[in-house]
Amino acid sequence: MEYRSTRGAVEGLPDLEAVLLGGLARDGGLHLPRSWPRFGPSELRAMTGLPYEELAFRVMRPFLGGAPSEDELAASLFAAYAAFEHPERIPLVPMGTRRWLLELHHGPTLSFKDIAMQLISRLLERGLARRSARAAMICATSGDTGSAAIEAFQGLENISAWVLYPEGRVSDVQRRQMTTPPGANVHALAIRGDFDDCQSLVKTAFNDHAFRDRQNLVAVNSINWGRILAQCVYYFHAGLRAGALERPVSFVVPSGNFGNAFSGHVARRMGLPVDRIVVAANCNDILHRIISTGRGVREPVVSTDSPSMDIQAASNFERILHEVCGENSNRVRDWMTGFARDGVLELDAVEHERLRRAFDSDAATDAECRAAARDAFERHGLEIDPHTATAIRAAERRVAPDAPAVILATAHPAKFPDATARALGMPPSTPSRLRAVLEAPERLEVLDNDYAALRERMQRGGNA
Repeated sequence: MEYRSTRGAVEGLPDLEAVLLGGLARDGGLHLPRSWPRFGPSELRAMTGLPYEELAFRVMRPFLGGAPSEDELAASLFAAYAAFEHPERIPLVPMGTRRWLLELHHGPTLSFKDIAMQLISRLLERGLARRSARAAMICATSGDTGSAAIEAFQGLENISAWVLYPEGRVSDVQRRQMTTPPGANVHALAIRGDFDDCQSLVKTAFNDHAFRDRQNLVAVNSINWGRILAQCVYYFHAGLRAGALERPVSFVVPSGNFGNAFSGHVARRMGLPVDRIVVAANCNDILHRIISTGRGVREPVVSTDSPSMDIQAASNFERILHEVCGENSNRVRDWMTGFARDGVLELDAVEHERLRRAFDSDAATDAECRAAARDAFERHGLEIDPHTATAIRAAERRVAPDAPAVILATAHPAKFPDATARALGMPPSTPSRLRAVLEAPERLEVLDNDYAALRERMQRGGNA
C-alpha cells in the first residue's frame, strides 16, 4: 500500500502510520491510496454479522503497508471501542419499511467523530512511541470533532492537543465538552470567526513548514486519511446488515466537511454494493449546489440549528474532485487555489456528470428539519438531532420509498438540547455520561482570527 497527494507533488508514503503522522500533505493536498483494495461477494458474505472490531480489522488491514502491524491495529481497535455503550457499538435501528437509522453516537462524546478519533489517537501514540518522538495535534472543529479529539487525546504523554472552534457558533454542550476536560495537554481555543476561518488557520499552520516541523504537527480533522478509513467501516457494517448483497443500499449522510460522505464512497470503491450516496445539507448548501449544478459560490456562513454543518469550504471535497477530473493533480491545484482566492468552484460537463453518478444531494431549512424530527418522534419514537433531521428530509426527497436506505444519525440529540426542544416541544433525554460535563468548570480561551497569534500561543504551550 502506497499513498499520494491529490495535488501531485508528494508521492510514495509507504504505510498508514506515515499518513497518520503526516496529516495534510506537504504540497497542501490530501492523501489517497494509490490503488483501492476490493472485496468480492464471497469476502463480503464472510464479513456479514461480524462483531464490529473484527469487521473493522478486515476492512482496514489492506491499507496498513508496513506500519502499524496487524497486531497493533487489532489491539487498538478493541481498546478504542471498549468505551462505547452499546454492545453492537453502532446499532442499525429499523425506521419503517426499507429504512434504517444507523446510530453513530454511542461513543464517549456522543458523536460519530468518536468512532475514528478513539482509534487514531491510539495509533498515533504507538507511532510516536516507536520513533521516541513528541507531536502537537491541531484541528479545526464546528463542534463534534473538537470534543471527540480532546476526549481521545487527553492524558497522552507524547501529544499535546490544540482544538480551534468558532466562538459562539457551537452548542453550549459542544463547547463544554471541549472546555471542561482538565488534562494539561489539551487546549480548546475559541476563534473570533467561523469554522472556515478555523480550518484556514489549521491549513496555514501545516503550510508553514518551519513551524510544522518544529512542533511536529499532526492532524485529526478528516483531512487525515485515517479518519476516512476508520469511518468507511460502518458503511460495510450497515450495508451488509441491510441486505446490500441482495440489493444495493443507499446511504443518506448529513454533511458539512464531506468526510463522512467520502467515507461511504471509499466503501463503494472497495466493493460494497451501494446504490446512491445522498449528501444532506442545511441552508449552508454549497455542497448541494456543486453536486446539483456543477458550480458553487462561497457565501457567508449562516448560523443554523445544525452548527456542525455551518460550512462553506468542505476540505474533503478535494478528494472527490481528484477522482472526477481523472486524477489530474494540476486541475485539482487550480480548483483549490481559485476557490481560496475567488470563492468559486466550477466543473465542466464531463466532470459534473461523473460527480452526479457518484453523489446525489439535498438541502433543508431549519423549519423543515424540525418537522422531520417531530415526525420521527411521533411515528417511530426516535429522538434525533438536527443534523440527522437533514438526512431524514433528504431521504424522503431523494430515495424512492421502495428502495432500501440507511440514514446516518451522526450525534445524540442531547448535544443540541435547545434545537431539539424547539423541534419536539420538550428537551431530549440526557445520557448519564453528559451530566458531569454540564456541571464542571470551564477553561475558556479566546483568540483573534490571526495566524501569528495562534502560532505564538502554541509555542508558549501550557495553560493560558
